[in-house]
Amino acid sequence: MNPQMPIEAQLEMSMYSDIALNELDMLALWGFTQQEITSLLWLRQWYQTGGSDRTSIVRYLEFLRMLVKSGELEL
Repeated sequence: MNPQMPIEAQLEMSMYSDIALNELDMLALWGFTQQEITSLLWLRQWYQTGGSDRTSIVRYLEFLRMLVKSGELEL
């Protein structure tokens, strides 16, 4: 959960029309509270849109892959 964002705003952000209703029901059946479900959906969206700090690592690995493919770097 983003601590800088109010819970109400996170609820609005995570309630997208493309989320299947059965997915929300399954999380509720597994014992997650509404706040936990909201946090899970928000985190999923955040990671899927590249909001994590892994972006720099991915760019570094892509650069290494390019060097290997071009023959500039041997394994």
